[in-house]
Amino acid sequence: MMGWSCLVTGAGGFLGQRIIRLLVEEKELKEIRALDKAFRPELREEFSKNFPARSRNPSNDLTCVHTELQGKTKLTMLEGDILDESCLKRACQDITVVIHTASIVDVFSVIHRETIMNVNVKGTQLLLEACVHASVPVFIYTSTLEVAGPNSYKEVIQNGHEEQPLENTWSAPYPYSKQRAEKAVLEANGWTLKNGGSLYTCALRPMYIYGEEGPFLSATINEGLNNSGILPSVGKFSTVNPVYVGNVAWAHILALRALRDPKKAPSVRGQFYYISDDTPHQSYDGLNYTLSKEFGLCLDSSWSLPLFLMYWMGFLLEVVSFLLSPIYTYRPPFNRHTVTLSNSVFTFSYKKAQRDLAYKPLYSWEEARQKTVEWVGSLVDRHKEMLKSKTQ
Repeated sequence: MMGWSCLVTGAGGFLGQRIIRLLVEEKELKEIRALDKAFRPELREEFSKNFPARSRNPSNDLTCVHTELQGKTKLTMLEGDILDESCLKRACQDITVVIHTASIVDVFSVIHRETIMNVNVKGTQLLLEACVHASVPVFIYTSTLEVAGPNSYKEVIQNGHEEQPLENTWSAPYPYSKQRAEKAVLEANGWTLKNGGSLYTCALRPMYIYGEEGPFLSATINEGLNNSGILPSVGKFSTVNPVYVGNVAWAHILALRALRDPKKAPSVRGQFYYISDDTPHQSYDGLNYTLSKEFGLCLDSSWSLPLFLMYWMGFLLEVVSFLLSPIYTYRPPFNRHTVTLSNSVFTFSYKKAQRDLAYKPLYSWEEARQKTVEWVGSLVDRHKEMLKSKTQ
């Protein structure tokens, strides 16, 4: 393979930055372009600390920072909007592979529906068009398990696979937008590029992602710390197979390798893959407890409503929200969709990814657990320091 380059959207996010760190190890990679709306100062500091900066120059609406990774690969950090066509066209110029992780992840429908649809669907469509214009041959999309469901807490899916005709039926903006975007990506497979070549695409559907800096886990741990060490219950009736962030990032690397390999590519083009690992099947509450119990956090042992009552209470809250909508925006604490999502038996196998992408988890469950627990410990220490400063 000759020298190549890769654009990662959402590069400042939980998953995106892990992909960047793995990309650095790839052979013949001459440039990584990291695109996000804004990068956190601490992430900029991490890159500048590990990789000496070469130059800094604003280019219209794209702010660029160039660094050398391990003396061979150039990293360019770009700040721009996924809905800005001119920004995307410049970001895709001379790029070989696009990994599209940028997305609004809003499980609880807090953000306005139109905003989610614009970023997740329109942004993906604009990026695909920019790839055609810049003749980018490989496009990998970070989808989500939610495009497949769950649609009912009564339905049991264990070790599901890609051949099962599973499809989300909820109108909630996040799963609906990801479903539309994934469909657009897979239908774009085989498009003719400006230079006469072809665009080849695939999509990855990771399970619930946990690990260091995980936004959902962070919120749960902090809520528990602020509640006398009692973790909030988010899904005690569920059985899921969460996946470590490092393994999801690794799956993206293997997907780009496969799509660039003439022998492997034909079986990968236009396909989607469930991405899980060897994390034990458990409830969401069980995972949160496993990752925090050594610091004294515990599960809420108080009585809770039966699942069917929670479901119908969610329906009543939806009705109240609808009736109030002409005069007031009421966002229920939960609804039928979130009750179903948090309390279903919904697990999937990674056998297809193993077969087509040669995917095997890079991190074992023990390694993933240890790394995540150490990070949870840093949250606990930070909380203690905050309490100490308040008492002084």
